[in-house]
Amino acid sequence: MSAAVVNNVGDSKSDEKHRGDEDLKNEIDDLNVNSTAPESAQKKKNKKKKKKAGGGKGSVNVPDGTEAENGLVNGGGSANDQLEEAEEEKEEGSKKKKNKKKKKKSSGKAQTNPPSIPIVDLFPDGNFPEGEVCEYKIKNDSRTAVNRMTSAEKKALEMSYDDMYKEIRIGAEVHRTTRKYFQTWVKPGMTTTEMCNMIEDMNRVLIKEDGLKAGLAFPTGCSLNHCAAHYTPNAGDKTIITKDDVCKIDYGVHINGRVIDCAFTLTFNPKFDNLVEAVRAATNTGIREAGIDARLNEIGEAIQETMESYELELDGKTYQIKPIRNLNGHSIAPYRIHAGKTVPIVKGGEMEIMEENEVYAIETFGSTGKGFVHDDMETSHYMKNYDVGHIPLRLTKSKHLLNVINQNFGTLAFCRRWLDRLGETKYLMALKDLCDKGIVDPYPPLCDVKGSYTAQFEHTIVLRPTCKEIVTRGDDY
Repeated sequence: MSAAVVNNVGDSKSDEKHRGDEDLKNEIDDLNVNSTAPESAQKKKNKKKKKKAGGGKGSVNVPDGTEAENGLVNGGGSANDQLEEAEEEKEEGSKKKKNKKKKKKSSGKAQTNPPSIPIVDLFPDGNFPEGEVCEYKIKNDSRTAVNRMTSAEKKALEMSYDDMYKEIRIGAEVHRTTRKYFQTWVKPGMTTTEMCNMIEDMNRVLIKEDGLKAGLAFPTGCSLNHCAAHYTPNAGDKTIITKDDVCKIDYGVHINGRVIDCAFTLTFNPKFDNLVEAVRAATNTGIREAGIDARLNEIGEAIQETMESYELELDGKTYQIKPIRNLNGHSIAPYRIHAGKTVPIVKGGEMEIMEENEVYAIETFGSTGKGFVHDDMETSHYMKNYDVGHIPLRLTKSKHLLNVINQNFGTLAFCRRWLDRLGETKYLMALKDLCDKGIVDPYPPLCDVKGSYTAQFEHTIVLRPTCKEIVTRGDDY
């Protein structure tokens, strides 16, 4: 704090005495400024001294930078000087504000277009984006979900799983980032191979692929029309997506085996909007009904009711949207995409319940056909049997291929394109041998009747102790 300075020119002794008193006061003020005020205040003080020495012009310095109500004290100062000081203070204040804004902008990196910066590098502090958080549904005959979000015990339990949640959120952010770019990039006339390669190449970069520690969880599915799931092109496949196709884009990534499984339906023709909306709404119903102690059969019944409330008119004919009854959602465990529990999408499923801290893929499939799929077309998806023990192999090629699978995929799904990418050749006989012996399971495409159309939506959810987190939720769905 600096006091107001009064400087008058006079010849009398009283004036000199008065000036002496004022000089002494100024020296005390100078000491105070030097010891407590910041550099900016000291600079202002020095400027005022220069003005006094230069011509005896009065200057008024009011605490907190405010102007004196009466302008000059005892008529000794210049109005121009006061205006200049006020402008300097405003400039200094605006500079400080600009500096603060710059600091905010400089924190963190911005993703490129197309995305090329790994998600872990975008969030170096380890605070990855959280999914949509929902409270658990409270049933009429149950109080188990009450106060979970405020329970100190549940919050403490949740903190012990923090590393797990972070790994899942990394994968979820990768999925969101890739699909957001993909939806702006894809167009009719592209081959399914081009689409899958684009998604997989981007995922490898964003997940910062590192062997079995981080990478792709399963091949990119791009099943068309009556084919509902498990189709990805093999080498030489020239299939092209057209404006009138209904394409299910299903892909996943993982960090330390924590799998993200998420899918959506891609269409270019608005005539399929009702089909897409029916399945989207059914998936959201399943997510709403899911929770700790929720019964799987009740979730399936609610999903079926939602989906069958929609109809689709194509070429003058009306179709009721049917859930594909032999396709289900499923629980997920580390390095195990199907961990044992299934979430039906029709009524009549098992009465098993969901449990705390489980991870689920809630997915629904709708069809204009029979609502039942069967194996069809050439197999492209394979996965090593999670529970298989040691089985002796006689063929050298089979032994070699099994080593390649163990080193690169473990118990996660893979496809023939990925074996080609690793430089493997003439492996089909060895792959068949591994399938025949039950070491590797084939997953052929699943199709409804030809001429029908199918759609799919899927999200990964985590049943945290305090709440339900839809980790893959985005602005698109």
